[in-house]
Amino acid sequence: MSERESMPYDVVIVGAGPAGLSAAIRLKQLANGAGREIAVCVLEKGSEVGAHILSGAVIDPRALDELLPEWREQGCPLAEVPVTENHHWILNATGKTEMPHFALPPFMSNEGTYTGSLGSLCRWLAEQAEGLGVEIFPGFAAAEVLFHEDGSVKGVATGDMGVARDGTRKPDWQPGLELHAKYTFLAEGVRGHLSKQLIRTFDLARDAQPQVYGIGIKELWDIAPDKHVPGRVIHTQGWPLSETRGTNGGGFLYHQANGQVALGLVTWLNYSNPYLSPFHEMQRWKTHPEIAKILEGGKRVSYGARAINDGGWQSVPKLVFPGGALIGCSAGFVNVPRIKGTHTAMKTGMLAAEAAFDAIVADRGGDTLDTYQSAYRASWVYEELRKVRNVVPLVKKFGDFVGSGLSGITMWAEHWGMRMPFTLRHHPDHESLWRKDQVQPIAYPKPDGKLTFDRLSSVFLSNTNHEEDQPVHLTLRDPDVPIDYDLPMFDEPAQRYCPAGVYEVVETEGATPRFVINAQNCVHCKTCDIKDPTQNINWVVPEGGGGPNYPNM
Repeated sequence: MSERESMPYDVVIVGAGPAGLSAAIRLKQLANGAGREIAVCVLEKGSEVGAHILSGAVIDPRALDELLPEWREQGCPLAEVPVTENHHWILNATGKTEMPHFALPPFMSNEGTYTGSLGSLCRWLAEQAEGLGVEIFPGFAAAEVLFHEDGSVKGVATGDMGVARDGTRKPDWQPGLELHAKYTFLAEGVRGHLSKQLIRTFDLARDAQPQVYGIGIKELWDIAPDKHVPGRVIHTQGWPLSETRGTNGGGFLYHQANGQVALGLVTWLNYSNPYLSPFHEMQRWKTHPEIAKILEGGKRVSYGARAINDGGWQSVPKLVFPGGALIGCSAGFVNVPRIKGTHTAMKTGMLAAEAAFDAIVADRGGDTLDTYQSAYRASWVYEELRKVRNVVPLVKKFGDFVGSGLSGITMWAEHWGMRMPFTLRHHPDHESLWRKDQVQPIAYPKPDGKLTFDRLSSVFLSNTNHEEDQPVHLTLRDPDVPIDYDLPMFDEPAQRYCPAGVYEVVETEGATPRFVINAQNCVHCKTCDIKDPTQNINWVVPEGGGGPNYPNM
């Protein structure tokens, strides 16, 4: 007999990000408008709403306008800084060339957008949701999918608390809680632990291209007042990633509220040199003269990292399964050339909520919400992603500059109504690494402690913490692979692709090298789960509340 208690809901939502909270709010809006009572619960693995939220972020308010039309007058923190300037710099090692704005199609414009903290926006959305009667449980990680006997999803269970590293129960052990629902929404974000299981279980990606990713390394800086221009948005491409063959991505620097800039570098995870370190590339990017002069005299106040869905339209899996749905970045709705995904994530949460509400009102539950799938295909999200579907593959195939030019042509053609008669394919990121004997190692400069920093001092700023005496949540399918295969073949790239210094190869004279996992450092970026060349690393949820605690990322 199970020791776990259970709680029934109409809808359980896993993840208090923009998609999950938008779905919860929309469900309650519909229920209140119809005079119905619908029980909605949101589980959040972070210690509080927003603790694990990280994004650039420049946000298109289109979905927010649909969800809460009066948000600007209701104290939403996003309203503080509308975007006032938009710059796109092409960098070489010493200078920049500014791309003229007229070269880009109108849908690439940032007119009407806002820049700010996505974590702060989520905290505000959580207040709106709770005001409508949504129950939100931060610090509870959904660790297991529950199934009915017919194979449909019954709900989720949170992880047990108080389990020791060796799997035994500590004195403060508490069993997890089962949450049963008519429909379960997965809004876990990129590469969600439960989402990837259900995508496999129901073969949801059968007709989709492989999802591909980038890793975003972000910092917040307080900068000198005379250098701060609220609403100025800068994107960069080229240096330093252009120095390494087959590497793409770009930088961002956003002037936000309170004299701060949010800045970072996104490295696409299809890179081929196993010696490349996305963290160190970001530190090097800050030394570019045009970036360094903005930061001169400033102080770094926060750090974080997160993977990003880059696959777009052709990589979106089937969104529905018996008893539930994928919403937001659990499915992958980022518009990569626009560098935006919050508005699309929110809209998909709203669409799923509308489908679930109609089903619950009709006394259904546990079936497949086909109306959500069809609503997505008829939505502006689908059309927005379709227009830019070839951008990422073109850049990957033809390089940063030729590929960007070809991408521009296809985007203009799509804007003028000339739908391209082709959709280019993606290839899994973990298959792209070359052997270490095929490349040159990359020598990164030592950090100066003023402009550039090491990984451990960076992780300290992320407020990351895990209870050390708990099972390691970075699991290995075969513990021998890192040393027996990855080390001789790729010089064990986990040492470099992880932005938190989690993985080490410890070599002692006369002894076999050891692969060490410092799981307490993990910032939950999911890069290891994505980039590991043999897919040997499997990220699972740690005890609830563990991980980073981002204040306003």
